[in-house]
Amino acid sequence: MNRGINDGGDLPEELLRNLYESIKNEPFKIPEDDGNDLTHTFFNPDREGWLLKLGGRVKTWKRRWFILTDNCLYYFEYTTDKEPRGIIPLENLSIREVEDSKKPNCFELYIPDNKDQVIKACKTEADGRVVEGNHTVYRISAPTPEEKEEWIKCIKAAISRDPFYEMLAARKKKVSSTKRH
Repeated sequence: MNRGINDGGDLPEELLRNLYESIKNEPFKIPEDDGNDLTHTFFNPDREGWLLKLGGRVKTWKRRWFILTDNCLYYFEYTTDKEPRGIIPLENLSIREVEDSKKPNCFELYIPDNKDQVIKACKTEADGRVVEGNHTVYRISAPTPEEKEEWIKCIKAAISRDPFYEMLAARKKKVSSTKRH
């Protein structure tokens, strides 16, 4: 039979008083966690840094803090933000360098073989609502040519392919080409 601590005998009164006083003076608290803290998600990213992103509807360049981790590209307004302004899952996307007369060191994320399809992504509006993104391509500008090359290399390594999606895309392409003839 289990006798617990101290072989079933009473604990010394002095020990109990000390324990009681320490709990009374400094109560034990479980850290508050609402389950929405994404900090650990961004703890050890593949890459992070400031980039410029071209808007989806309003074509203005916005400076954003980007974090590449877990096959997703997250962007924030400030490095101190806990919640991302946007999330771009890299699954089934491709990346390419592009020339832009207004901005140097540009690259784009896009859906191969599908010019008009909106990329599956989400962003947080100024009023806090989470909405789907509006981009058929994400055009991004790095501060230097070296950083552009490094971002492209890291994003290429993070992009994941879904064979089922590729099969569906091929079928869709085949169906749409037979409809035209």
